[in-house]
Amino acid sequence: GSLTPGRFTQDTALVHAGVAPDAATGGILTPIHQSTTFVQESIDAYMAKGYSYSRTTNPTVAVLEAKVAELEGAAGSCCFATGMAATATAGAREPRAAAPRRARPTRRSMCAQVTVMSAFLSQGDHCVLTDCSYGGTNRAARELFGKFGVEFSFVDFRDADAVAAACRPNTKLVFSETPANPTLTLTDLAAVSAVARARGALHCCDATFATPLMLRPLALGCDLSLHSTTKYFDGHNMTVGGVVSAKTAALAERLHFWRNVHGNIMAPHTAFLTLQSSKTMGVRCRAQAANALKVATFLETHPKVARVVYPGLASFPQAELAARQHAGGFHGGMLWCEVKGGSAAGRRLMDTCQRPWSLCENLGAVESIITCPSVMTHANMLPEDRLKVGITDGFIRLSCGVEDAGDLVRALKIALDAL
Repeated sequence: GSLTPGRFTQDTALVHAGVAPDAATGGILTPIHQSTTFVQESIDAYMAKGYSYSRTTNPTVAVLEAKVAELEGAAGSCCFATGMAATATAGAREPRAAAPRRARPTRRSMCAQVTVMSAFLSQGDHCVLTDCSYGGTNRAARELFGKFGVEFSFVDFRDADAVAAACRPNTKLVFSETPANPTLTLTDLAAVSAVARARGALHCCDATFATPLMLRPLALGCDLSLHSTTKYFDGHNMTVGGVVSAKTAALAERLHFWRNVHGNIMAPHTAFLTLQSSKTMGVRCRAQAANALKVATFLETHPKVARVVYPGLASFPQAELAARQHAGGFHGGMLWCEVKGGSAAGRRLMDTCQRPWSLCENLGAVESIITCPSVMTHANMLPEDRLKVGITDGFIRLSCGVEDAGDLVRALKIALDAL
């Protein structure tokens, strides 16, 4: 027996929500259902067990979806092959001809975000999108959906009035990201949700940097909540994936329909790995947040650092909103800084900083990662758009892992002192 689903605390839900011992063997872990198809008892009883073909749905993936839905307080969740796949499902339905712009290369797929846009935007519709978002989201809007006749306005979501002013009669989707990647700017989700609701638009929030432990967008008025499971749900640099959670069953059903159309469901093995790694997300996230605060505090005192931004610092520009909106007593494992000496000095720091820091893409893992967004994660943005939101060539994004904070600080100090 167990408590009624929905009555678990978040840490307990991370381990037990959606999961039951295997009916056939009693195995405590959910099996990997690595099967393309599922045998039916009869034509009349087709789909009686809920499964027919793994492009549509899969038992292992369904368990992860049930877990995420409980964590998010959602009517249902939908898992994707990547985080970007989830975004695009929420978007475009009927194309019209438009002159395409050349896309810059990227190393990341676009499943979850692409699905969100596909599901809820049509030709002639308008979307208000944050001007500071993950680079792949920006690219999907400009290079993919713009080609299909969907219009986008890129707005500073720190100002709910600016979001309201950008809305039009044909606005169908408002797409926020908080904390934003990589600038960590915050969106007041309750205020922006009220704006979207008043104009008959849906509000989708990418809360990847926050995790459901720190922020539950649906409870603050959002209709859809999106996560790249690649990041904190995985936490070990093993998988790529995404998930979107919906406030209503109708919205969840629409996401599942468009995922089936796109064929971008999460693989069973990926779902299995994510089920296991997500059990420790609470322990990991608290350790990462504690490390981030210590690293940020150190950087604020170093004479060669020009600026440090972390939501847990008193100097954070939106400290009041961070304290009000972030639950769990922590503000995440992400921070960024710029060093004196401009872009050249910043790039030199990233090139020379040694283990336990690794220079690479990704974030949210147990390994600490240092990233140059202008070259890596946000290279596909137009240079003028990057500079407008403060992403310079010397912008240093730091994802704190679970290593000893003293070792992380020491490695940064050696690299900074050498500048």
